Amino acid sequence: MTEVVAERRVDASTDGVPMPQRLWAILTIALGLTLAVLDGGIANVALPTIAREVNTSPANSIWVVNAYQLAVTISLLPLSSLGEIYGYRRIYQYGFVLFTCASLACAMSSSLATLTAARVLQGFGAAGIMSVNSALIRFIYPRRWIGRGVGLNATVGSIASALGPSVAAAILSVAPWPWLFAVNVPLGVLGAIIALRALPDTPRSGIRFDGASAALQAIAFGTLLFAVSEMGHGDSWRHVSVELVVAAVAGGVLVFRQLSRTAPMLPVDLFRIPLFALSVASSICSFIAQAIGQVSLPFLFQHHFSLDQVMTGLLMTPWPLVVAVIAPFAGRLADRYPAGLLGGCGMTVMGLGLLAMSLLPEHPTTLDIVWRMTVCGLGFGFFNTPNNRAIITSAPPLRTGGASGMQATARLLGQSMGAALVALIFTAFPDNGPVVALSVAAVAAGVAAAVSFSRLAA
Repeated sequence: MTEVVAERRVDASTDGVPMPQRLWAILTIALGLTLAVLDGGIANVALPTIAREVNTSPANSIWVVNAYQLAVTISLLPLSSLGEIYGYRRIYQYGFVLFTCASLACAMSSSLATLTAARVLQGFGAAGIMSVNSALIRFIYPRRWIGRGVGLNATVGSIASALGPSVAAAILSVAPWPWLFAVNVPLGVLGAIIALRALPDTPRSGIRFDGASAALQAIAFGTLLFAVSEMGHGDSWRHVSVELVVAAVAGGVLVFRQLSRTAPMLPVDLFRIPLFALSVASSICSFIAQAIGQVSLPFLFQHHFSLDQVMTGLLMTPWPLVVAVIAPFAGRLADRYPAGLLGGCGMTVMGLGLLAMSLLPEHPTTLDIVWRMTVCGLGFGFFNTPNNRAIITSAPPLRTGGASGMQATARLLGQSMGAALVALIFTAFPDNGPVVALSVAAVAAGVAAAVSFSRLAA
């Protein structure tokens, strides 16, 4: 037993873990990411059914989705900080166990209140998985292969995202909605066992957990997301303004508090590294562009081109599918070429694809749409993997947790802001909202490209 434990231990000087331990570690990382990504969106398909069976309104049923997303967002940075203090493996394991237990609680829920509470717990478990996922890759793979590891993660995430609606529809066609969550239980148990035996130990910072900062960042990010969401849905500007002020004050106090910390929860120390700061900024801009595109395109297909839901789903598939195919290749290139070059070119291509989507003819053919979606996926695939690698590797080894948490937080902030922008655009341009939104998405991709290219001079 001592030999097994010793084999798992990895200090900062070790270049990855040996085979076959590495394969098992990759498997549990991929399994955890798949479950977390699937459950981030799989409930969307079942919302009408859930609302009907728990006797609640469609509007209230949205909390099944919002509760999960909010829990993930406010806990990513605290959990990544705990990973630096107690080891990434332990946080990943606890996250997996909590996610599995919460999935069982979701499956056993019979009311909106209990389901929402279980989804909050599930979100905390998913955050435990996602907050240290990328950090663990740095210690699983040899340094020369980190790009490949990040590429594999991007592939798994893209496939899970693409298959989410299909998996939900398949389960609902043969079983009631609780099985959407029950299927996670055996997979979660398997993943937790593999994580216990295969994931490496990692260096620990030895600092104390900053509970006050955790509370401040929860208030700052939580109220910011509420304000962005309500802004997009046309809520009172008075309410939105109050929430933005609360978020700004909590955020300001948080930043001031973090400036004097050796290993701050909000990684202000890492933002002093130009490559890290620019990579996070380009990540937020890229996910704003991606979210605007993926939220507005179904409306374009169904409302403007009168396509049915099945055809819409099929036409949405090329984008994530191409990302999944390109990501491993982009990962290999990221180990050889600067992230600024690859990411800038990728975002330029994606921006051109989004612009081409906004210029679709009145009666497009399937080929007209598919090649444009393919271009979007090609561009995002070449951007995402090198950019994620740059975020993780630009941080010192002992601050990998902060970098990993910030990477996931940047993605969620970008997606939330993109979705809110779509709602605002649709309100301002009721007759031509999707086309305008795609044009705005192209601009956001252009900004991401400019920021990405600027890393070449950093």
